[in-house]
Amino acid sequence: MFAVIKTGGKQYRVAADDVLTLEKLDGDAGEMVQFSDVLMVGSDADVTIGSPLVDGALVTAEVVTQGRGRKVIAFKKRRRQNSRRKKGHRQYLTTVRISEILTGGAKPSKKPAAKKAAAPKAEAAKADAAPAAKAPKAEAKAAEAPKAAAPEGPLFAAPKGEADKLTDIKGIGPVAEKQLNEQGITTFAQIAALTAADIEKIDEYMPFSAAQIEDWQAQAKERVK
Repeated sequence: MFAVIKTGGKQYRVAADDVLTLEKLDGDAGEMVQFSDVLMVGSDADVTIGSPLVDGALVTAEVVTQGRGRKVIAFKKRRRQNSRRKKGHRQYLTTVRISEILTGGAKPSKKPAAKKAAAPKAEAAKADAAPAAKAPKAEAKAAEAPKAAAPEGPLFAAPKGEADKLTDIKGIGPVAEKQLNEQGITTFAQIAALTAADIEKIDEYMPFSAAQIEDWQAQAKERVK
């Protein structure tokens, strides 16, 4: 069975167990989301088309991860007016896995397993938070310190020698170059030699997506040759 749903101003043809990347939806990983804007439901030759929606049809999905897409650069220039404008945008995206396609007003039967596993952790967090609320503010801040996601110090060890001008790579501006240098990335050779684990680390702790880094890596490899 398949269905056509509408979300984020777009239409998608989906089936059970399909994995889709959509415009941002509310919900943490493991939570269930529902799509009530179902435009079509079908199975082989039996197809029901809504007008505009199919009555009683519902599609449920589990949130796999929340993330951001590749940065898009918008550049505008007015000739002979000394006017230039450059903006960058990274769209927030949600990856979901389709669970069920329901018709006739049926209710969802599948529930996310992640929520059940996370429940004991949530209760433990509440128990830890109770004494912390009574403690002075300074102690509360000290207790929160270990929760910082970013590691201390640079992510990588900068190589010896002169640094390359990373802004020569398309997509790396002065701000991005400074951020990379602060994390120990100073040469084209370093970017070209990044492993999948290195790219994942940068994607997690720095404001760059994995797709951006892979694009930079391809350009860096051309310069290292």
